[in-house]
Amino acid sequence: MKRVLLFVGTNIAVLLVLSVVMRLLGLESILDEQGVNLDLTALLVYSAVIGFTGSFISLAISKWMALRSTGAKIIKNPGNEAERWLVETVQRQASAAGIGMPDVAIYDSPQPNAFATGARRDAALVAVSTGLLTSMRQNEVEAVLAHEVTHVANGDMVTLTLIQGVVNTFVIFLSRVIGFVVDRVVFRTERGLGPGYWISALVAQLVLGILATTIVMWFSRQREYRADAGGASLAGRDNMVAALQRLGGGGDKAHLPEEIEAMGISGRAAGGISRLFLSHPPIEERIAALQAANPA
Repeated sequence: MKRVLLFVGTNIAVLLVLSVVMRLLGLESILDEQGVNLDLTALLVYSAVIGFTGSFISLAISKWMALRSTGAKIIKNPGNEAERWLVETVQRQASAAGIGMPDVAIYDSPQPNAFATGARRDAALVAVSTGLLTSMRQNEVEAVLAHEVTHVANGDMVTLTLIQGVVNTFVIFLSRVIGFVVDRVVFRTERGLGPGYWISALVAQLVLGILATTIVMWFSRQREYRADAGGASLAGRDNMVAALQRLGGGGDKAHLPEEIEAMGISGRAAGGISRLFLSHPPIEERIAALQAANPA
């Protein structure tokens, strides 16, 4: 319930802040002087509804989508000692982190990875790949699980959804304003919406969408640092460092399906400007951050 209230409260706060900013800047007056008769309040409400609704739907179906895209199977009755240890470890860590017991799942993939998702802290999902279980020592797997449990405890799925909703609102709102201004001022359309609106609004939405993605990905990278720190707290810093070293130790990179890649413990690598679009910091930088925060 608290998460729903936070979601609704953030939505309302975004509307109020944008309304105040528009009034302080006198945006409506400026547009009126240019002959752009645009109801900014109505447009703002429309933008927030569209922007947040898409994010909320993605969050609501995130658990189902993750299970479907990876083929992960929830462990309902542990069938062997490894599954029993996995469930008991997550249960112990969840209790230490103050959250409800997540569903624990395994998915078939030779690449070592794990992810956590879910709309609620007390009804989340933690999943690991078969490759992670076979390629890592038990203390390293424990650290990976602690990293994922920390994501759940921090409410990272909801936080990233809220951030995505905010930037979606800005993108939709600003692209429409730009479209109206270009249509009226440049193309001199006097009634209705001319081609200038549709073309400029589409271009603006594409450009602003790219910029918005870099903002969301920056927040995503910051949450990975926090989850690493939480994993170190629950499972030990040396174990967390060892797990990250194992993940970064060459071989095939552990890519999850694109729609849930940001949920995994390991993401893609890239250099140059492409780094702005990464959901995860480089492994070496995560290890360095852990060692700097908790010197041996």
